[in-house]
Amino acid sequence: MMHEEIIIQDTISAERFVLRPCRKSDAGLIAMYAGDDRVARGTRAMPHPLPPGAVEAMIERANHKDRTEDIWVIDGSSFGHAEALGLISLDRMDRQQSEIFYWIAPAFWNTGFATEAVRTLIAHNPHRAERIFAEAFQDNPQSARVLTNAGFDYLGDAEAYSVARQATVPTWTYTLKITP
Repeated sequence: MMHEEIIIQDTISAERFVLRPCRKSDAGLIAMYAGDDRVARGTRAMPHPLPPGAVEAMIERANHKDRTEDIWVIDGSSFGHAEALGLISLDRMDRQQSEIFYWIAPAFWNTGFATEAVRTLIAHNPHRAERIFAEAFQDNPQSARVLTNAGFDYLGDAEAYSVARQATVPTWTYTLKITP
C-alpha cells in the first residue's frame, strides 16, 4: 500500500468495544494510563515519566496523512466501559507485512480486552497484510499469551530497547500468516 493511499482509518467493531482512530479529546485519558510505569515498561517506545505533550504529538502523528502506523483507541464507551481501554496499532512494513503493538490500561488487565482487540484487528486486516509480526517482553508472559490466543506462532527470541527501562530487554517474537 502506498503512503499516498493512507488517509482514512476505519472504525472497527468488536464485541465489547470499537477500535477507532485517535482524536484530540483522548489525550487526557491516554496520558493518565500511559503515565503509569507498568504500561510504559511494557512498551518499546513509551518514555517514563511521560513528557508533557508526548500524547498530543502521538495523536497528531496518528492522524497525519503520511503515517506508516495506524493507531486505534480501544473505546468501550458504547458498551458501558471506559472511553479508552488502551491502544492498538499496526505499523506497515515492506512485502505486505505489518507489526502489531498494543497496551491495555492496568485497570482493565485480565479482562480479555487485549486478546479481543488483537483478534478483531487481525480479522479486519486493514493493511491487507499477508503476515503480521508481534513481540512480547519475556518478563510479560501475559502479553505472549494474548498473541498465542490470537493465533500467533512463536518465531524466536530477540531483544528490543525499552525507552522507559532505558535498557535492552529480551523478547519473544511471534508471527501470524494471514490466510485469505
